[in-house]
Amino acid sequence: MRAFIRPALVALIVTGAASLVMSVQPVLAQAKDQAAQAPAQPELKQIALTDKQIDGVLASQKEMDAITEKLPENAQPDAKVMGQLDGVAKKHGFASYDEYNTVVDNIGLVMNGIDPATKKYVGSEAVIKAQIAQVEADKKMTAPEKKQALDNLNMALKAKDPDIQNKGNIDLVVKNYDKLAAALSEDMN
Repeated sequence: MRAFIRPALVALIVTGAASLVMSVQPVLAQAKDQAAQAPAQPELKQIALTDKQIDGVLASQKEMDAITEKLPENAQPDAKVMGQLDGVAKKHGFASYDEYNTVVDNIGLVMNGIDPATKKYVGSEAVIKAQIAQVEADKKMTAPEKKQALDNLNMALKAKDPDIQNKGNIDLVVKNYDKLAAALSEDMN
């Protein structure tokens, strides 16, 4: 399940404040679900990313989305679907779908800390605090929507992403930010 929720969270961060305001409830509900399940999930395996892996994620994203968008929400893929996902991953240079997910998770870890306005890495805490300020200032959201969004953002703030162990990943993801943001934000549409 983590493999399907993480891209949604990445997309939330990279689509910026406008998308946050427009789709705050469903996406933040997923974030809340993930935070509630966090203790049961294995810790993120951090790896040093390569240009080849970034290119593989970019090249495979549309095919991966085509397969995963057919799945019911929060459903675990069956063996046939996993075979399809493995096939797409291998076609694009990954040993397996698990390796693909590890790469996407590491990209997401960095993307969560990139300020969409400046495209500079500031850390996930700073990005979430900026989103909180944007939600607080939003006059178009109803009071219940605003409360739900703020509750979920504060929960995400408390969950805190792990520190990035491979600092080279930051430069690599920032360098490819626009392409990654476009590819990964398609998960939100």
